[in-house]
Amino acid sequence: MTIDTQRRALMGAAGALALSSMLAFAMDKKPKVRVIKVMAKKFEFVPGEIHVKKGETITLQFTAPEVPMGFNLPDFGARTDIVPGKLATLQLTPAKTGSFTFLCDVFCGSGHEDMNGTLVISE
Repeated sequence: MTIDTQRRALMGAAGALALSSMLAFAMDKKPKVRVIKVMAKKFEFVPGEIHVKKGETITLQFTAPEVPMGFNLPDFGARTDIVPGKLATLQLTPAKTGSFTFLCDVFCGSGHEDMNGTLVISE
């Protein structure tokens, strides 16, 4: 009877250790965030088309070499100002698929109205 009790206690401790190890590993595993660099220059975004997967977390890093710009992705409620000499970042995890237009929403000159791009999200 003593051997069975000790054996059960040992097996329980081993199981608890294995479970806590798996939990610690799962909690430590963070999803990778892909960084995409975007330059906003007169009168275009480079790149003008960005491809991502649904559920993929991305960080958009914006620079503007000339004048202040804006980035607006209305379908996701995402927006930021882009100021020359400063890095602007925007993190996004798209939950839907399709092609979505983003645009400059800060007047940047006579070609401003045509300054847009496309975010393409696939399965």
